[in-house]
Amino acid sequence: MKNGKIVKVSGPLIVAEGMGESKMYDVVKVSDKQLIGEIIELRGDRASIQVYEETSGLGPDEDVVSTGEPLSVELAPGLIEGIYDGIQRPLAKLKEMAGDRIERGVYLPAVDHDKQWEFVPCVETGASVTGGCVIGTVQENVLITHKIMIPYGVSGVIKDIKSGLFTVDDTVAVVKTESGDKNITMLQKWPVRKGRPYKEKMSPLTPLVTGQRVIDTLFPIAKGGVAAVPGPFGSGKTVVQHQLAKWADADIIVYVGCGERGNEMTDVLNEFPALIDPRSGQPLMKRTVLIANTSDMPVAAREASIYTGITIAEYFRDMGYSVAIMADSTSRWAEALREMSGRLEEMPGEEGYPAYLSSRLAEFYERAGIVKVLGDKDATGSITAIGAVSPPGGDLSEPVAQATLRIVKVFWGLSASLAYKRHFPAVDWIASYSLYADRLGDWYTDNVGEEWVSLRKACMRILQEEAQLDEIVRLVGMDALSPANRLTMETAKSIREDYLHQNAFHEVDTYTSLSKQQYMMKLILTFDRLAGEALTKNVDIEDILELPVRERIGRAKYIPEAEAEKFDDILAEIKKEMSELVGDGEEF
Repeated sequence: MKNGKIVKVSGPLIVAEGMGESKMYDVVKVSDKQLIGEIIELRGDRASIQVYEETSGLGPDEDVVSTGEPLSVELAPGLIEGIYDGIQRPLAKLKEMAGDRIERGVYLPAVDHDKQWEFVPCVETGASVTGGCVIGTVQENVLITHKIMIPYGVSGVIKDIKSGLFTVDDTVAVVKTESGDKNITMLQKWPVRKGRPYKEKMSPLTPLVTGQRVIDTLFPIAKGGVAAVPGPFGSGKTVVQHQLAKWADADIIVYVGCGERGNEMTDVLNEFPALIDPRSGQPLMKRTVLIANTSDMPVAAREASIYTGITIAEYFRDMGYSVAIMADSTSRWAEALREMSGRLEEMPGEEGYPAYLSSRLAEFYERAGIVKVLGDKDATGSITAIGAVSPPGGDLSEPVAQATLRIVKVFWGLSASLAYKRHFPAVDWIASYSLYADRLGDWYTDNVGEEWVSLRKACMRILQEEAQLDEIVRLVGMDALSPANRLTMETAKSIREDYLHQNAFHEVDTYTSLSKQQYMMKLILTFDRLAGEALTKNVDIEDILELPVRERIGRAKYIPEAEAEKFDDILAEIKKEMSELVGDGEEF
């Protein structure tokens, strides 16, 4: 293709003329340094290009060569446990090649093209196949079976299929199509800005269990759902994302660090290899893909990192896996959009963000969902998207937060005041909501227990009553409340401090199964109910609040999952102490 020439350099944006044969979103190589860029605007034969690397030293009349292909990712065995930058360059290999600072113009393929994988076919010669059909498997590691699929757009009959050790570029099958024979390899490429097709999108009816009590109990997210975690600086957005990445019951985790501080991303890169997956006993990295694009990396690559992450997630979804993608944070991604829009001299929207901010956010979140995959009539796969939002000063009326809230169905609003009180996760139970909660009620009833829904509603009701009584307490003090209202305040305090507060760094408290969550709620609410009955029999509220069993209720969160019988002991102790307090011979 004909070369263009640089006529303008403006930070990460360059303008080149002589690009009339190019198309939008074509990848280009800039100057003799071979910097990677992408065309984001065409005017006549002039192209505006966002460059994914440092542009210092570039000048007019340097060459720009279009590859004629859109920005794409490599999808093949070897993705799992990978650590990539925003345009899917393998950071570990780049470090070996270029040191701690990535040199400009250095490019390496995302997956190892020399490594051999054992391909095990699962179809025979003569079988009819279409795009998305699984023709064989590769055991990527002890946890993940990588399914090799027919590329989309290819359909026909298997003419030849092999088994044994192959690289990702070797032909493992030949499909006879109407237009001739098609060689199938284990490597696919897919443009990041285009969603991968599926058969049908379904309604999400199964929760993504996270082990975080405030989320699972009060504001659950469905597999295939979308959630936002907005909050001011220091409120714990990143820790919440880390906890979800560690403990959510997804098969695959894709973690995108988009424009976050380098030290936070370093924590992730150091922590994840050392973490053990509670379900399998294997290192968590064996089901994780990390995309690290920190705030000091080129701003244009930040914009691409979100699309790179969601495309990798879609690839594993198409194999029938449940995938969770964490985007931390979409605000930094939106800032990259704003910077590129400003350099393009586009008409700014609210607060300088481009007018298309909402549609770009929707494009990302709408690629989540639970779907029937192509190629297998019964298989389903899901992507659950959880995006952190970092509004300046915690102002949720700013454009990124507002645009996100119009799209997502779960809102975990983080509160600065809770964070200052050292209450983590700092999810504000009054401001947050989940539109999946009622829809998932039947699943909880069938799989956890019939009491779950009523216990959850009782917790929510008590917390809301506390918020109303709080105004009175601030005006006239706790002593002015009736005994019943005092009890409500104490129960709400127990729910907040003994149930919703969770220590991410405690080996037992960091994760709580749904059955243990139900036990814990039952202890608190049983005490509340029996105390209410005791009040009707003229028992002093102070005597109720001084019962020794309250300390055991508070420490129930530290009971290991394997010692569930201790919850029954505490329940029996609550009834015994309350009966002794009432003293009329009646047993609770």
